[in-house]
Amino acid sequence: MPVCTGASELPHRDDLSPRDRARVAKVTADPDDFSAPEAFEAMPGGATTYLKRINVNAFSFPSTNLSFEDQQRFALGNGLFRKLWVSSPSSTNASDGLGPLFNARSCQGCHLKDGRGHPPREGEEPVALFLRLSVPGAPEAGKLLRPEPTYGGQFQNYAVPGLRAEGRLQVSYTDKPVTLGDGTVVTLREPHYRMTDLGFGPMAPDVLTSPRVAPQMIGLGLLEAIHPADILANADPDDLDGDGISGRPSWLPDAATGGSVLGRFGWKAEEATVRAQSAGAFNGDIGISTPDAPDPYGDCTAAQTECRSMPTGEQANLGPTEAPDPVLDLVDFYARNLAVPHRRDVDDPQVLAGKALFHALGCASCHRPKYVTSRKAEIEAHRFQLIWPYTDMLLHDMGEGLADNRPLANADGREWRTPPLWGIGLTEVVSGQESYLHDGRARTLEEAILWHGGEGQAARDGYAALEREDREALLRFLKSL
Repeated sequence: MPVCTGASELPHRDDLSPRDRARVAKVTADPDDFSAPEAFEAMPGGATTYLKRINVNAFSFPSTNLSFEDQQRFALGNGLFRKLWVSSPSSTNASDGLGPLFNARSCQGCHLKDGRGHPPREGEEPVALFLRLSVPGAPEAGKLLRPEPTYGGQFQNYAVPGLRAEGRLQVSYTDKPVTLGDGTVVTLREPHYRMTDLGFGPMAPDVLTSPRVAPQMIGLGLLEAIHPADILANADPDDLDGDGISGRPSWLPDAATGGSVLGRFGWKAEEATVRAQSAGAFNGDIGISTPDAPDPYGDCTAAQTECRSMPTGEQANLGPTEAPDPVLDLVDFYARNLAVPHRRDVDDPQVLAGKALFHALGCASCHRPKYVTSRKAEIEAHRFQLIWPYTDMLLHDMGEGLADNRPLANADGREWRTPPLWGIGLTEVVSGQESYLHDGRARTLEEAILWHGGEGQAARDGYAALEREDREALLRFLKSL
C-alpha cells in the first residue's frame, strides 16, 4: 500500500460498503458540540469494554464479549504471562531456559498488573526500564544501526547463576523548572543514564542508547484491528495542510509477502503485530526462545562466549524452542484481549470543558480520538467496534527534549509513535504511581504535556498559556480516560 500524500489518493476501507463507509465517517468525525458527551463515549473499547468496578486489577480483565472458549484461552495465556522462568537445568518441566542474560523473569515482571512500567525508585534495581543499544550501521547497505558488538541490542542487568550480568544501570535526574503563563512553576526532571560495572569489557565508543519503560497492555488487539486505510488517512508526511503536524506511517518489511506492512507497536512503531512484539520481549527481555525468535541464548552475542556456553531450556520432547507452541499463541491472545476499562465522569462539566480544550489546542491532531475497527479483524470480538484509543499510530517529531538520537526501523532519533491515551487516567490506580513518556521521566500528566516539542510544541505552548482553571479542566479530562 503506497504512502499517502493527499486526500485524493487515500485508500478506502475495503471491508465496508459505500453506505457503511459514510456511517463510519459520520460517527468518527470530531464533535462540534462539547456540552454533552458523545454517544458511546463511556465505552472506549466498544463491546469489549470492561464495565465493572475500577480497582488495581482494572487492566487485567478479558474483552467482555469473548466467547466461553476464548475466555479459557485468555486464562491460559494469563498464566503464561505471569509465569516465572528459571535457569537451566532445573527440576521443572518446561519452565527453564531463563536468560542466560535477562531484564525480567516474567512478562508480568515488567508489565505489573498489565500496566506501565516506571523508572527505579532510589535504591531499587531497574526492572521495567532498560536501555536499547546500537551502533551506527552502514547507510549504503540500508542499515542505519546494528547491535552493539559485545552487548547486543539491549543492556541486561541480570544473569543466571554462574554468569556475570552485563552491568548495572543507574539513573539520575536534573531539575528543569518551567514557568507557565500565569507564573506557576512546574519542575520537570531530565534523566541521565550511566552503565557501570560492565561485565564483558568496554562498550563501543559510538554506542547509541535509548531508555524504555514497559507500556500498558490494554486494547492492543483493538489497535491491531484498526483498518490500515484509517491510519493512512491521518498521515501527512509533507505537512501539505500546513498545520505543523507531519504524521508519518512506519513501513516495515513483511517477510511473509515480500512487501511492506504498517508498524503499529513499540515506542517507535517498530513492530507490526502484538505477536511480533511478544516474541521479541520473550527473547530479548527474558531470554526465552519461541518459534518466532528461536535463539535460546536471547541477546547473548558471539563475543559473550561465557553466555553462549551456558545450558539452555530446550527439551526435545516438548519442541525445538524453550517456549514451544502453543505458548506464544496463548500469550499473544491474552495480550490482544486485555480489555479497556470504561470511562468515568464523561458528563461532568469540567471533563467536558477539558475535552473542548483538548480539541481546541490541537491535541486531537495526533491523539486521534476514535475509529471503527475492521470487519475483517482476526478476532471476532474485535470486529466493527467503535473504539476511542486517542492515537493516530503514526510517527511524529517530538523535539530535542524527548529525542533519543537513535534511529530505529523507520523512525529517526526525534520521532516517536503517538501512544494511546485510553486508560491513562488509571495509571496510579493500577501501577501505584504515575510515570509517563517512553522513559517514565514525567511524574504527572502536566509534566508529560510540558515535555512535548517539535510537532507538539504548539499544543504544549497553548497549554502553558492557559489559566489554572482551564489547565485543571484539561487534566481532569485526561484523568477520565
